[in-house]
Amino acid sequence: MTELKKLQDTCVNLALPERGGAICSVSDEFFAAAKRMLSPQDPIFIADRFDDHGKWMDGWESRRKRIAGYDFCIVRICPGTVKGIEINTRHFTGNFPPAASVEACRVAIEPDESTCWTELVKKVELQGDSSHVFTVDDSNSWTHLRLNIYPDGGIARFRVYGDPDPTGVLAGRDQWVDLASENVGGCAIECNNMHFGHMRNLLSTAPVANMGDGWETRRRRQPGNDWVILKLGRKGSIGRIEIDTAFFRGNYPARCSLRGATPGTNEALARDSAEWTVILPEVALGPDQLHIFESQLNAAGDVTHVRLDIYPDGGIARLRLLGIPA
Repeated sequence: MTELKKLQDTCVNLALPERGGAICSVSDEFFAAAKRMLSPQDPIFIADRFDDHGKWMDGWESRRKRIAGYDFCIVRICPGTVKGIEINTRHFTGNFPPAASVEACRVAIEPDESTCWTELVKKVELQGDSSHVFTVDDSNSWTHLRLNIYPDGGIARFRVYGDPDPTGVLAGRDQWVDLASENVGGCAIECNNMHFGHMRNLLSTAPVANMGDGWETRRRRQPGNDWVILKLGRKGSIGRIEIDTAFFRGNYPARCSLRGATPGTNEALARDSAEWTVILPEVALGPDQLHIFESQLNAAGDVTHVRLDIYPDGGIARLRLLGIPA
């Protein structure tokens, strides 16, 4: 049995978007978007497909570097213990990076300049059109990985095999429903701003059509952040939050958080909602992608209302709050 097959049989891919994997930041993705690296499908090659930036490639590809340094991509993973990493350069033959390394960290919101990184895969040579598999001997639980490529180039797939951290995940998935869906009576009742897109779009069950089909606030020029209050269609306990920033590429929020409560007929929702129970602490968001949060959630019991805060401003296409009805 190959090492890759062993990892696939005994572990899960912590970087899958359906488990919460997402791109937090990337130094450069001129030729191909980094989020393509996280696709569960095998990479493909279409010889005659080009876009506005050149040859279309199924993976992440940075421009040719003409200055000192190297490119990197920070990936949020489903929190867990990493057992192995696959760096796949399939179809990248004359544009693959000569070398790569992988580092990890555990942070509550997102990595910044003060974050301490731990090396999981030392700088190693890569080959083109190949799968590179590295086993990891580390028992820590991580939330983010940083893939460094030296100095530039393309990676088709980045897969992170390991064991999810079980804390914070609700059981009873077979009973989960979207508590906020407009189909069960969910509605957006108040927000501080919706200059470019109406707050009701957040709960639409239709596919996202374009950047106008979401909730988007104006550019904030003063301290603070934007927010929206939603009334759930079904009272319940939230176990999974899905936030989609589809089509929001240069105007997505940097971070978000979610609070919940059962305020009854409280007329001062906007004022009091800032003190509701934190369900999702501040987390980083990325452009034009689906974000899934499960293990990051705090138990808040059954709620009827939630407040979504975005920092500092921007646009979100859809919000799904999956959980168990009371």
